Amino acid sequence: MRGFRWPPPPDGGPRTWGPAPTGPRTGRPTLPSPPTELIDGPAGVRLEQLTSGVGTPVAVFAHGLAGDISGTRPLGSAVRGRRVFFQFRGHGRSSAPPGPWSFADLAAELRAVADHASATRALGVSMGAGALCRLLADTPDRFERVVFYLPAPLDGVRSPAAVNRLGRLLAALDTGEAALVAEAVEAELPPSVRHTPAGWSHLRHRVEQLMRDGLSADLDSLWPAPAVPDPAALAKVTARALVLGCAGDDVHPVRVAERLAATFPDADLHIYDRPSVLWTNRSDLRDRISTFLNA
Repeated sequence: MRGFRWPPPPDGGPRTWGPAPTGPRTGRPTLPSPPTELIDGPAGVRLEQLTSGVGTPVAVFAHGLAGDISGTRPLGSAVRGRRVFFQFRGHGRSSAPPGPWSFADLAAELRAVADHASATRALGVSMGAGALCRLLADTPDRFERVVFYLPAPLDGVRSPAAVNRLGRLLAALDTGEAALVAEAVEAELPPSVRHTPAGWSHLRHRVEQLMRDGLSADLDSLWPAPAVPDPAALAKVTARALVLGCAGDDVHPVRVAERLAATFPDADLHIYDRPSVLWTNRSDLRDRISTFLNA
């Protein structure tokens, strides 16, 4: 049986061991990330952001826990107008002020980026969805359209899988060993993608980014305080909402997406039938998001 290997092959792999010939290798090394900039956020926090596209409408994209800009860019690839991707505190090149932190802090950062870009639409992934909910609870009319992809629980109660996932990644980063970080990242990939050119490319990029920029351990202080103290406040949201969940995801249970969609006065809900949607159903996900945000 072929096991895990680090570093990945220079051309993206895959590789087999032994004297037998291998099949053609079509993978390519990861390309350099596009240049980003730092903008002033609330309370002296500097936030890393990337802007692409031109014109209107303007949409802001908020990543999930331990995520990054590259993880949200595919979600906006077919969205018209200007797209603004950024890193929350403790991620990438953004500042990491002393903890503990709260979802109010994340909501303030999301608001700062949105205000700076005059964004009228927003998308949040997992933790980013929680920050977006907190912003909307405080300012129900801030956006015209909002998307919640794999939303995190708003009550501060995380699943054991979510707790273990962050703990495993932080522990690996603490060792400073790229191979251990790669093992933690690989565990998040669907088995069908591992040892493929696409899987190697993703793995190489994520490990390089995490080893270069790190990840703040204070992220764990975001819980157990609720992301939104009073979810009933979301009933006043004026934006049209799209909530996307998927079955079989231990970190993002379907019931969370269903409950969130029921909270908003004007929301559409779609549940995918298997997890790892970005890998297993990327085209439909991209089209569904762009159709909604481009309307």
